Amino acid sequence: MCDVRASLLGTIRRMPIDRMNRGLAAAALLASMLALSGCSSTIADMAMPADAPARQKDANGYLPVHDIPPDRADPTIKPADQAKIEQELVAARDRQAQAQAATAAQSGK
Repeated sequence: MCDVRASLLGTIRRMPIDRMNRGLAAAALLASMLALSGCSSTIADMAMPADAPARQKDANGYLPVHDIPPDRADPTIKPADQAKIEQELVAARDRQAQAQAATAAQSGK
């Protein structure tokens, strides 16, 4: 019974030091967060290089998500190239199906 009390007293005596360490760590974390939060405004106000394009000053501040680019006049892939790609894909699918069937037949023996 005395050993249990001694071990409990040892942990009770260490608790204030552990709390103090946690408190110091929390204070250091809070101080670093406050220090770094001040950097965000200064980064935005930094001078841009001379060859950088000028920033657009938008009145409302939102991105133009509804401005859709015009349709292309010519197709991106020519119909002959598209047909060739489709034939290659069909051939690859058939080869994979044959390989899978051969593997299943070998493992089924």
